[in-house]
Amino acid sequence: MQSLWMLFASFLFAAMGVCVKLASDMFSTSEIVMYRGIVGVTVLLALVLIQGGTLKTRFGMGHLWRSVIGVISLWLWFFSIAKLPLATAMTLNYLSPIWIAVWLFAHGWWHAKNRIAWPLLVAVAMSFVGVVLLLQPAFQSDQLVYALIAIGSSVLTAMAYMQVRKLGLAGEPEYRVVFYFALMNVVAGLGGHVAEAGGGPVVFHSLNTGHGFLLLLGIGLFATAAQITMTRAYRLGNTLVVANLQYTGIVFSSIWGVLVFADTFDWHSWLGIAIILASGSAATFYNTKSTERGKAVAATDPIASEV
Repeated sequence: MQSLWMLFASFLFAAMGVCVKLASDMFSTSEIVMYRGIVGVTVLLALVLIQGGTLKTRFGMGHLWRSVIGVISLWLWFFSIAKLPLATAMTLNYLSPIWIAVWLFAHGWWHAKNRIAWPLLVAVAMSFVGVVLLLQPAFQSDQLVYALIAIGSSVLTAMAYMQVRKLGLAGEPEYRVVFYFALMNVVAGLGGHVAEAGGGPVVFHSLNTGHGFLLLLGIGLFATAAQITMTRAYRLGNTLVVANLQYTGIVFSSIWGVLVFADTFDWHSWLGIAIILASGSAATFYNTKSTERGKAVAATDPIASEV
């Protein structure tokens, strides 16, 4: 049941994606990342003061690593959302559970006398078949670079999620993990915007329009709530089950894309999305079922063992 927090987080992330895509017409990616962080820091500081929590931590380097990797992944993800159909960008980013499955399988396989888990390898291989099908329209519309950026974001997202798991197992509360990540958003977003000015005057887009302000506020609120629920899911749930539940974000984003942006997909895209969903589910169930190989993977969870 604790893993189901990811279901709610996926819905919130999809809603955030809608706001990001709409806001990208008015603000740069760096600005969106910065304002997302400002809202997150403000909300979390208020929660800490109200609940009497503390931001003191014994895991400064752990937070720094998670925040740096996470903010790079976030920047790439936001950029790809602005350039690709919403469902495509979300689906490619949600390859992160596959990377987590590959990572955990590699450790489990190494400690299980090198026995090859063929069903898992087939599931992972099929997920990449799904990626190829999903990218067919990208090859034809010169969006391949943006698609590769989204895939790169998914790799970094997997690394960040595993660090979230490690911090959770070490006893860090959700609000503290999300706060430092939001703070890094502010620093990285501001730094990126200054760098984009190229030594010239740094100009921020106006917030006078109520539409733009509400979009930025929505991004920050949706993202902060999603980060908190996601962190709770990774801290209390099973790593691969939680990772697999992220795939519901593909469903949510597909619905949003059709309703809000009138996105259309050919059969290659829909088949690719379906294969990626099925492959992720198969990988999760194989790794969590009660078999000797499954136990080997669970017993050699590199995140838990490090703690």
